[in-house]
Amino acid sequence: RRRIYRPKEDLSSEGGQANHQLNMKVGILTSTRADFGIYLPLLKTLDQDKHFDTELIVFGTHLSKLHGFTVDEIVASGFKAHHKIETVPNGDSPKDIGKSIAKTVDRFTNFWSEHTFDLVFALGDRYEMFAAVSAGFPFGVKFAHLHAGETTLGAIDNAYRHSISLMSELLLVSNDIYRNRAIEINQNPQNVVNVGALSIDNLTSVELFDTDTFYQKFNIRLDKPTILTTFHPETVSLDKNVKYISELIQALDELKSRYQIVITMPNADTMGMIIRQKLETFGQKYPEIKMIESFGMKGYLTCMKHASFLLGNTSSGFVEAAYFPKWVINLGERQRGRIETEHIITVAVEKSEIIKAVEKIENSELPINCNIYGNGKAAEQIIDLLKERYV
Repeated sequence: RRRIYRPKEDLSSEGGQANHQLNMKVGILTSTRADFGIYLPLLKTLDQDKHFDTELIVFGTHLSKLHGFTVDEIVASGFKAHHKIETVPNGDSPKDIGKSIAKTVDRFTNFWSEHTFDLVFALGDRYEMFAAVSAGFPFGVKFAHLHAGETTLGAIDNAYRHSISLMSELLLVSNDIYRNRAIEINQNPQNVVNVGALSIDNLTSVELFDTDTFYQKFNIRLDKPTILTTFHPETVSLDKNVKYISELIQALDELKSRYQIVITMPNADTMGMIIRQKLETFGQKYPEIKMIESFGMKGYLTCMKHASFLLGNTSSGFVEAAYFPKWVINLGERQRGRIETEHIITVAVEKSEIIKAVEKIENSELPINCNIYGNGKAAEQIIDLLKERYV
């Protein structure tokens, strides 16, 4: 499918005559609060460059009231949700997720038949991102896959991530180890480029909230010893999730006498509602437990900066936490296969193991120089690459 460039008038030439410049039309697929926060440096850089016209394609939990209707965060950040596509699942059973994938493919089939882009960015590994890309593949949509080559053996997302890579023209990775893995997937080294992680761009360029402003916005004091907790279901070992969340809550119940506990709610994954409900029931009992649906990128990174450590199984413990660095107690198998740097302690999802890991952190010196995800210039490198190859 040929690239379609749209003329853009430039009246800055001598005599006021209009020069016609060819702009690259770029689509950005965003389905969750997490991927939008990661995209921000790229969105800002694209928006400031006259060579690009950028449109956001918003779907997934962005349009779910249960998950905070985070399309509002997109608008509050100064961007327009050009396209809104309703794909939220009705529940979190395997049948519900399967139906959501089917609905996403169906609705994006209509979308791709009516809209053309020169390049569309897809980030990460979620099932709805896989479905949107799958629908575009028969149309010859050219995709650029961010965070390709990573591995998470405890989640079905692993299969979705590698499938997105196989359907993408350009694979953008966060370090050379992941580049080697991505090359194994597409067998095309010239189309696999290490640009670093956009999350590091956020950390080097965004002014985070001070603790007073953070308290005014979220009613959480960060001058207290704080655990930042995010726990998602293990979508490969579905039958174990009820036990896992019970073990985590027992550990948090013991730790709450020493720490303020900030819990960010899980994604819309298979069995995510069970975890959500048990965390809500636990959190409503105690004032020292703070439940947050969505901090937004700036709020989340501020909380991470001031937290004593992270506890859970989120990818941000591997990338963003490496920048500060922060101790991370990584639970279970969900992130197995990712590179574990020195700030990460991986333990089984068992109360006794979690408590032992906390005691180890409390009696150990935090390692430094854990960041292996670039120098904060990922967006700049991506723009240079696009200009070199497409503009």
